[in-house]
Amino acid sequence: MAEWIHVAAAHECPPGTAIEKLAGDRIVAIANIDGSWHALDGLCAHQGGPLGQGSLCGTTLTCPWHGWEYDATTGQHCTAANVRQQSFPIEDRDGQLFVCLPTSIVSEEDSRVERS
Repeated sequence: MAEWIHVAAAHECPPGTAIEKLAGDRIVAIANIDGSWHALDGLCAHQGGPLGQGSLCGTTLTCPWHGWEYDATTGQHCTAANVRQQSFPIEDRDGQLFVCLPTSIVSEEDSRVERS
């Protein structure tokens, strides 16, 4: 089972940018690539840096701490084949962004959850 969690208004993340948001108990990085939405685990695999605070160039999301680069559309690290950020489905519902997380990583106390 999965849960859709409201994370942001779409206008908070204009095309060509990334933002960091909390979804349940999980930090997610949201990227807007030419109007296409992508959501990844927001903690860099290297040392837990804030991916959503990094820079987005094309489809490449760069961690602001040590420069690790990921393909924001897949979560795949750009140079290390064995490193991949978890990605999550994301939807724009009338200007509001919702991320779908497995119930095992969503706080039961989160009142913003919609059951699917």
